[in-house]
Amino acid sequence: MLDTCLVTGGAGFIGCAVAGGLVGRFRNVVVLDSLHPQIHPSRQRPDALHSGVALVEGDVTDAAAWDALLAKLRPEVIVHLAAETGTGQSLTEATRHAAVNVTGTAMMLDALARAQVIPRRFVLASSRAVYGEGAWRSLRDGSTHYPGQRTRAQLAAGEWDFPGFEALPSEAATTRPAPVSVYGATKLAQEHILGAWAMSYGSELAVLRLQNVFGPGQSLVNPYTGIVPLFCRLAREGRSIPLYEDGAMLRDFVLIDDVAAALLQAIDITQVPGQPVDIGTMQRVSIANLAARIAALYSAPAPHVCGLYRYGDVRHGACRSDATEALLGWRPQHGLDDGLAALARWIDSRLAQATT
Repeated sequence: MLDTCLVTGGAGFIGCAVAGGLVGRFRNVVVLDSLHPQIHPSRQRPDALHSGVALVEGDVTDAAAWDALLAKLRPEVIVHLAAETGTGQSLTEATRHAAVNVTGTAMMLDALARAQVIPRRFVLASSRAVYGEGAWRSLRDGSTHYPGQRTRAQLAAGEWDFPGFEALPSEAATTRPAPVSVYGATKLAQEHILGAWAMSYGSELAVLRLQNVFGPGQSLVNPYTGIVPLFCRLAREGRSIPLYEDGAMLRDFVLIDDVAAALLQAIDITQVPGQPVDIGTMQRVSIANLAARIAALYSAPAPHVCGLYRYGDVRHGACRSDATEALLGWRPQHGLDDGLAALARWIDSRLAQATT
């Protein structure tokens, strides 16, 4: 058993899901989390956080908080989850996203250097957002293009796709990162900053680019937490789910249980992959299809296209994770329908508790 694991942002959705597995692998598991009210309205320790985990309230952008923490522990492994994650929100709160995701990462590394603590391994939860629109293939000659961000004029005209091209699933080994949101740009910066520091100091770095994570434990109050719990709540209330654009956007939804297993495998594996790995199911599901499945769970009205759209959203986002099984020894174990059913049961239970 290893001695100490530090998890930044570990009181959140993913941190709580992985905490139990960490307790079984380390003598000491410590979470540093600011308990931001957008995620933790009561500013209290989450019930879902394993009792064997020590919670330290502190901000990753606070140098004094880092110095106080590292005066007491020398983590062998750091799981870096701390991040602002709202794609749309990052366009209006770019400073906040850059401060937490970029400056917070740099603050952590500077504090480690001051304390002369060199972790054996970092595990970074990165994002599919680093790819932006990713690569698209020409229907005419099969060549690969990177169309970049859709313009305001395109969106206003309802031109959702890039005519003459089809979207390709992203793959770390071949797809060039080209983020189209502030959030995506800050997550790519995290990868680069951690990679440079780890190489210089001799630490190992595992980078996991997560697709759309969902499942029990996801925030029901944070408006930027993701569309799956939002759709569930709308359907549960008997409302028709609104579909942005034409509803044909493709996404890869991966259950939190599989993501937690991937993070634990990144800790357990003897040799970390020499490149980022994609954590997804390789099942591309349209938002309309997702909404229809959720509506059926609750016998809600059929979803409807509302014609709205968001700047900074990608048209399609999915991955190929074949290489992940070979590099990390991980593959998803859960399908979308099973995950949706589990999430729906959890939401029903939580909302029922709130009314009693």
